[in-house]
Amino acid sequence: MSTAAEKSLGDGQALEQLKELRSSIDNIDAALVHLLAERFKCTQKVGVLKATHDLPPSDPAREQQQIDRLRRLAEDARLDPDFAETFLNFIVREVIRHHQAIRG
Repeated sequence: MSTAAEKSLGDGQALEQLKELRSSIDNIDAALVHLLAERFKCTQKVGVLKATHDLPPSDPAREQQQIDRLRRLAEDARLDPDFAETFLNFIVREVIRHHQAIRG
């Protein structure tokens, strides 16, 4: 059996590890936000280009290519491909909404 001192030491180590992991998660979240901001800057330019040249706000063939690509990347990264697809679909819906607003 472990003594109270050993348990306390173990809890302290676990808390320190938890703190380090949470710090990593916070850094990754910040990177994701910055990457999404960069992505939306590019898609805004695409929206302006589409509106200027009277192109439709969505491109289902391109969207399917991206879904297929992202699913493969997710599998390679050992991430649930269904989650990756759901995430991309959410982003694509927002991009299309922006493109419609630009056109409107």
